[in-house]
Amino acid sequence: MGDHEEDFAAMFEASAVAKRLDQGELVEGRVVSIGPEVALVDVGRKGEAVMDIAELKNDAGEFEVALGDHIKAMVVSTQGGLTLSRKLAGAAASDEQFETAFQSGLPVEGKVERAVKGGYEVRIGRRRAFCPISQIDLRGADPSAHEGHVYPFRIIEYKEGGANVVVSRRALLEEEQRVNAAKLREKIVAGAVLTGRVASIREFGAFIDLGAGVQGLLHVSEMAWSRVSNPAEVVKAGEEITVKVLRVDAEKQKISLGLKQLSADPWTRVPQAYRVGQRLPGRVTRVAEFGAFVELEPGVEALAHASTFAPTGRSGGWSSQVAAGTTGTFEILTIDPEQKRIGVALIEEGWARAEATGTRPGIVPGARLTGKVERHENFGVFVFLAPGRTGVIPLSETGVAKEGDVRRAFPVGADVEVIVLEVDPAGRRIRLSAKAVAEAREAEEVREWTEQNAAPAEGSGILADKLRSAFKSLRK
Repeated sequence: MGDHEEDFAAMFEASAVAKRLDQGELVEGRVVSIGPEVALVDVGRKGEAVMDIAELKNDAGEFEVALGDHIKAMVVSTQGGLTLSRKLAGAAASDEQFETAFQSGLPVEGKVERAVKGGYEVRIGRRRAFCPISQIDLRGADPSAHEGHVYPFRIIEYKEGGANVVVSRRALLEEEQRVNAAKLREKIVAGAVLTGRVASIREFGAFIDLGAGVQGLLHVSEMAWSRVSNPAEVVKAGEEITVKVLRVDAEKQKISLGLKQLSADPWTRVPQAYRVGQRLPGRVTRVAEFGAFVELEPGVEALAHASTFAPTGRSGGWSSQVAAGTTGTFEILTIDPEQKRIGVALIEEGWARAEATGTRPGIVPGARLTGKVERHENFGVFVFLAPGRTGVIPLSETGVAKEGDVRRAFPVGADVEVIVLEVDPAGRRIRLSAKAVAEAREAEEVREWTEQNAAPAEGSGILADKLRSAFKSLRK
């Protein structure tokens, strides 16, 4: 069969199909071809119909129908073949077609002519319709902003043979949004990096509009590696930002987002940048019951435990030394990169100055130091010697008689002079003596007296005994 005969057969088939369908009739079909200007729709055994390419796009000019999708449309012409429309338009549309569009939900094209009380007057074909102000858009806007625009509408009321018609643009926008949201949610998976817009800011974080009405929560704790007290300092309402999807709860329709994950975690360099014993500046960010949190650098926080502060004799008195915002020098006591924990201690100005000049002795056996009474236990008195270094004076080394009151002799927070008797290899168990200080002081006094005064011959033995006793106690 030649080309002429094939063209004639195609025209005959199209004519036969047209005769089987009437103008205004609703059909369902599948998009089988999309060309530059028209699309072909397979309407089953009835043949193929054509549709203007604009019928497949939304108001933004984006395709909302893809090849292979099934659609519902109305026959708007049977001349020379079938012509379909998904958006009934034009003054030639009949009342029957508008009523069919109302029954089927097929969109109709209308022009917003003017704003009236409670809504808008819209012309669809030869008729005037009313669109309530709540049905013109998804969100509020200046009423005059819609005047003169041509939109697709859905007829939601059709009464008195078309004399009373109410239309809604919002119904179509919501339907389009649901379709787009479903497609978008397929892309929203853990690990995905997306661009969104800050919809609103709350004290606990910000809601990010990812498009198509889909929102995720950017919690304040996920905004930056450093502590954020006010989300508005990091993001601004309406600004566009790039975020990372952390978790998706499909059942609860919740999406958790992160911003700090798009930059390197500062804790990854902690093992190389920090070491135990290192001293560096820090800033107290907040004070808790158990200690003070100290920022060493943005994103790296350490804890100065309450036990590392010199006792004051008052419950919680240590906290008066470190209000939020306080800056100072801190010594690193412990580092645990896996748990992201660093223990530090505040170095008081007097300690730092004494150690810098070498005037303060180290905590070694025989050293004579001044500390502060930290607490009492049944077996002795704990003495704060330095941040993170606490020693104990056994009851036998307090110099207080068994019937005496140790708590009164060593009140919490009071300065006490001690001699270091023993230090374990780790430097954590430190045994002290206050009695040895008294004995050493007595021995010094005796030595000074003997140097300044000639000792009687008969008393030399007694004096020697005293000196031997004093020095013997130091060696214990």
